[in-house]
Amino acid sequence: MILFRFFILFTILFLSACGDDDRARQAKFYAFGTEIDVSLYGVNNETAANTVEALEQSFSHANDTWHAWQPSTLTDINNAIQNGESITINSDVEAVINQAQTLATNSQHLFNPAAGKLFELWGYHADNWFESRPPPNEEAINNWLNLIPTMDDISINNGELSSANTKVKLGFGGFAKGYAVDTAIAALQQQGIQNAIINIGGDLRAIGSHGERPWVIGIRHPRKKGMLASIALNNDESVFSSGDYERFFEYEGVRYPHILDPRTGFPAKDATSVTVLHTNAAEADAAATALFVAGKDWPQVAATMGIEHVMLARPDGQIELSPKMKERVRLIDNNQTPIIREIIKITEPILP
Repeated sequence: MILFRFFILFTILFLSACGDDDRARQAKFYAFGTEIDVSLYGVNNETAANTVEALEQSFSHANDTWHAWQPSTLTDINNAIQNGESITINSDVEAVINQAQTLATNSQHLFNPAAGKLFELWGYHADNWFESRPPPNEEAINNWLNLIPTMDDISINNGELSSANTKVKLGFGGFAKGYAVDTAIAALQQQGIQNAIINIGGDLRAIGSHGERPWVIGIRHPRKKGMLASIALNNDESVFSSGDYERFFEYEGVRYPHILDPRTGFPAKDATSVTVLHTNAAEADAAATALFVAGKDWPQVAATMGIEHVMLARPDGQIELSPKMKERVRLIDNNQTPIIREIIKITEPILP
């Protein structure tokens, strides 16, 4: 789960020239345990400064609602589920949970926000998730697998949320960054800003353009310093990546990444990174997680999720691209011919 610390230690670095609105202005601040970069184009200093308050409110609301282990709306929901009780939720929370249910179903539950207890077993629902420790024993994992909770176990009726499966523990690390970016972009648009990028730890959504030029972003190489690829964005697009290189711990020489496969209970291992290009940041975030877990089966899962732009880096160093992603991405560091894999619509799920 994303580390939802809301301490905005911000430094505003508005880049301007004699009041000229035709320059990008940049703001950097810290929230969600990571650096957030905001780039604005075509606005004056006063308008740019006003966005800080709007963004603060947006990220503060996300923090208060979705933190997985500090007191929040989400922990209240999880406590009620564990106690076999129902809980009243507001319409905004219901909308996010409904979106998560749809994404989980379309991903064939490889994106599984109900798997919080599994992440808890692995020590990822804690502030010290990076510390070395033994992995959970197979008995504990098998106990969880015996009653695999999914978002299908969540019921909402007339604003009352409940679940008959007490193994359900919600955690929205698989799309919380995307959700936060979408709400932040909406806050910018309410301020009348139409050309901007919000980048949260390397994942982003861009609206408009950089004057006459598109916003061009780099995609991190999962195994080397520098960029694997670059891509020029069109008007309103999101780019989200999931990889095994950011959150992991090591124990006795073995590396345990934080992206867990709900089918096995262990870290997914058939990819080193997955990058998704999509119009909606929350959907891109969830899809990147699901396709990383899917590994070699990503084209089928991408089809059911309606995702057409995918780049997957394999552990052997090969790069796989969907045909539409091949048209958009420029590989920077790859000596091999990328593998183009068609996304074919399927009707049967890949899960057992």
